[in-house]
Amino acid sequence: MLRRIGLMISVGLADSINPSTAGPALYLATVSRSVWRVLQFTIGVFAVNLGGGVVLTIGPGRALLGLVPRPHGTVKHVLELVAGIVLLSVAVALWTGRRKLARRELPGGGGRGSSLITGASIAAIELPTAAPYFAVIGAIVASDASIPEEVGLLVIYNLAFVLPLLAIAGVLQFGGRRADGWLRRAEAWLRRRWPVVLAGLLTFVGGVLAVIGGTGLVK
Repeated sequence: MLRRIGLMISVGLADSINPSTAGPALYLATVSRSVWRVLQFTIGVFAVNLGGGVVLTIGPGRALLGLVPRPHGTVKHVLELVAGIVLLSVAVALWTGRRKLARRELPGGGGRGSSLITGASIAAIELPTAAPYFAVIGAIVASDASIPEEVGLLVIYNLAFVLPLLAIAGVLQFGGRRADGWLRRAEAWLRRRWPVVLAGLLTFVGGVLAVIGGTGLVK
């Protein structure tokens, strides 16, 4: 179980370096009632991602695996290996296109309307293409965890995913006047470095998963 929790945290943190969520959160940090609006945005992202993950894990995912014996042994290791390969493929794509991706503008956020709806909308749009999340869901479904444990693992993953957003709210709340400078530097750093950092983290996590799955198959 500890290995699964570690996987959720590591992939969640790696996936959290995401301009589609960090960009709007950094924008919301500059408007009125910034702490509350960033928290609303975070709740929207968290709720949609968690809800989608729960549906996929205990709905279609479990139904598909119900067609074969419970995934112990070979099936489990194959799924771990496939999840690792998916993450490594995403890492290669990020590294290959790192210069082009780094030139993209961070998405704006806030504007008029609810920050909660903004966060939920962005999460809903991003969810179908969230390869790391699908890899994590595959690993969860392949495990022998009970349904409450599976939901708990999804909660851990999504908490790790929104941790940078919570950090932004924390900086705003406790950073005082210095917070503005810190967040502007964070935005500049994210704009320049996010593809490289995310590619490195996904390479590490994907490599670990691939080794675990491959070693299990060999044994």
